[in-house]
Amino acid sequence: MPVKEFRTPISDKPVLIGPESGKDNIIFAIESSCDETAAAIVKNGREVLSNVVASQIKTHIEFGGVVPEVAAREHLEAINVVIAQAFEQAGLIADDITAFAATVGPGLVGSLLVGMNAGKALAIANDKPFIGVNHLNAHVCANYLNTELEPPFVALLISGGHTQIIEVKSYLEQKIIGETIDDAIGEAYDKVARLIGLPYPGGVNLDKLAQTGNPFAFKLPEAKLQNEYDFSFSGLKTASLQLIQKLKKEYEELPKADIAASFQENVTSTLFKKTKKAADNINAKTIVLAGGVAANSEIRKKFFALREQGYKIYAPEMKYCTDNASMIASSAYFLANTTGNLEIEVFSRMS
Repeated sequence: MPVKEFRTPISDKPVLIGPESGKDNIIFAIESSCDETAAAIVKNGREVLSNVVASQIKTHIEFGGVVPEVAAREHLEAINVVIAQAFEQAGLIADDITAFAATVGPGLVGSLLVGMNAGKALAIANDKPFIGVNHLNAHVCANYLNTELEPPFVALLISGGHTQIIEVKSYLEQKIIGETIDDAIGEAYDKVARLIGLPYPGGVNLDKLAQTGNPFAFKLPEAKLQNEYDFSFSGLKTASLQLIQKLKKEYEELPKADIAASFQENVTSTLFKKTKKAADNINAKTIVLAGGVAANSEIRKKFFALREQGYKIYAPEMKYCTDNASMIASSAYFLANTTGNLEIEVFSRMS
């Protein structure tokens, strides 16, 4: 089990963080990587004491997607409010906090700066350690919230910007064994949603529509790749565009529900087959879903069915699938991909 020594910024005192710290760790975390301004307080990486999220979805609907400059401005307007609400909801004050944490990347640089600088300011003002957190690792850690999950396991990380199969050997040791070579799954959902005229956020609306359609109405291609665990969705996007153009000529009204269902069946089957194969090949009987797309109904249905075959399947509660600060606090506690340094800067993408 991990433990790491962090230093307070003013008095330079050592503070132990992690499951082997010998005492309770209460982490205050901030998340602002995209279009949610969030703050949360979590005890020992698992017990959520407060979880506050200010969403910008209504703002970005008129643009059909997230506008970085608008997102950063909205974070600035919301950050102090969500911080105050997180303290109030938990019934705690700054003196009760062991350390402050914030997302440092990947994400939108302007948005990340708002949350990170707020986290650093809180750490300095209260002489508590600051912990910079990797957003992707935090999505995996969302599965530790209110559960007893422990490594090892295989994680499928699926979001708007990333699609990865990760072998999690321990809290600190992780290895990406498969990933997308082009579009992430969330991007593919949003693009196809736009093609059939669905509003933002596309992925959520396509999932809802797909539940009313025939998943086998249209056959769409699956990419064949050298690494059996990698993904490619750009060809599927092109095939979907060609199908829609063809159907517009054949039908007076586009069969949107059948298109959505056929697309969803294709991508969810691909995710399921590759992840299960990876788990079987490394003899892992625990599979974890993570990221915003882990809220998708068909993905959850396919993976949860594996419980009947003796697999342990975990997925975060719906409110912890999308961006939130509770997962940031959990990641800070379990120490993977974290940096305790006030000199740390934000980064937009993984190198």
